[in-house]
Amino acid sequence: MAERQSIEAFLQGPGPVVDVRAPAEFEKGHIPGAQNLPLFSDQERAEVGTSHKQQGRTAAVQLGLSLVGPKLAFLGEKLQTLSKSHPGQPLKIHCWRGGMRSGSIAWLAETLDLEVLLLEGGYKSYRQWVLALMEQPWPIRLLGGRTGTGKTDLLVALAEQGVAVLDLEGLANHRGSSFGGLGLPAQPTTEHFENKIAEVLQQHRSAQEIWVEAESVQVGRCRIPSGLWQQMQGAPLLEITRPVEERLEQLVAVYGIQDPLALADATQRIARRLGPQRTKTALEAIEQADWHGACAQMLDYYDRCYDHELERHGQTEEPSPRERLDCAGLTAQGAAEQLIESGTATRSAGQHH
Repeated sequence: MAERQSIEAFLQGPGPVVDVRAPAEFEKGHIPGAQNLPLFSDQERAEVGTSHKQQGRTAAVQLGLSLVGPKLAFLGEKLQTLSKSHPGQPLKIHCWRGGMRSGSIAWLAETLDLEVLLLEGGYKSYRQWVLALMEQPWPIRLLGGRTGTGKTDLLVALAEQGVAVLDLEGLANHRGSSFGGLGLPAQPTTEHFENKIAEVLQQHRSAQEIWVEAESVQVGRCRIPSGLWQQMQGAPLLEITRPVEERLEQLVAVYGIQDPLALADATQRIARRLGPQRTKTALEAIEQADWHGACAQMLDYYDRCYDHELERHGQTEEPSPRERLDCAGLTAQGAAEQLIESGTATRSAGQHH
C-alpha cells in the first residue's frame, strides 16, 4: 500500500507531482509544477458522476472500470516514463479527495514496481492549506510608485540580489491596468493564481521581509486573496519616484512594441475615464505611431488613479510607515543595490551575493 503524506511533507519531498484529475479540473488550478495524467477525460468524468447520482456507487465504479481498462497500458507507460526521468524518486500522486482515482493509479504504479506517495485528502486538502497560508502573518514590505517608475523591474532586480520578493504581476501575467495584458501569456484562473502565491510564500517562510508591489485588489482578472490583501493594506510602503521623461521612456519601451490595434482597443476600454478629448488625442497618437504622445495622455489619468490609491493606503488603526526613494538616473539594478546598501532591503539568509 502506498504511503499517504500530509500536504507539507508531500510538497517538500523529492519526486514529480502527478495530478490524475480530469483536464478541466487541472486547468482550473493545480499544484505548481504538477503534471496532468488524467484517469478520465472531462466527458468520462461527467458520465461517471451522472452514473453515481442515478444508479449508485457500484454502477459508477463498474462504468469507471470499463472506461479505464483500455487505457491501462498507456497509463502504465506514462508512469514508467515519468519515473525514469526522476530516477530514485517516488511518484507523488493525487486526485481531488485522495480517493479512488489516485488509489487506482497508485495501484497501477506499484504493480509496475514504481515507488509511490499519495497526498492525504488530495487537492482539496492542498487548497485548504493554500487559503490558510494567506491568513498567516507575513512580513510584507510594499513597493509603490506612479506608472512608469519601473516598480516591476526593481522587484526583479531585488530578487536577483537575493531579496525575498512576491511578484504578483508576474504570477498573474498582467501589469495591472487596461493595457496590462498586452504581449503577455493568458492569465491563470484566480484559483491557480492563489496556488502560485502560496508556492512563493512557502519558499520565503523564513524571510525577514517580503517585497510586494502595491496593487489594486484585482490584477487583471486575478484577485489577490483577502488575507494577503488586508496585510498589504497595513504594510510599510516605499514609494519610488522618477522624472516624467524617464517614466515616458519606460512606458514607450513596454508598449511601443505592442500591436497598435490592441493598444487602441485598450484605450477605448478606459475612454469614459480618460474623457473624450484625451481619448481622441491618444488614439490619433497611436495611429501615427507617436508612442510618447499616446503614453503622455495615459500618464495623467493613471497618476490620478495612483494618487487616489495612495491616499487610501495605510488607513488602518495604526497608520503604516512610508518612505520615498528618488530613482532618477538609476537603472533597476542600481536602485536595488542602493536599497540593499542603505539597509532598506535585506537579502534572505544564505543568499548573499
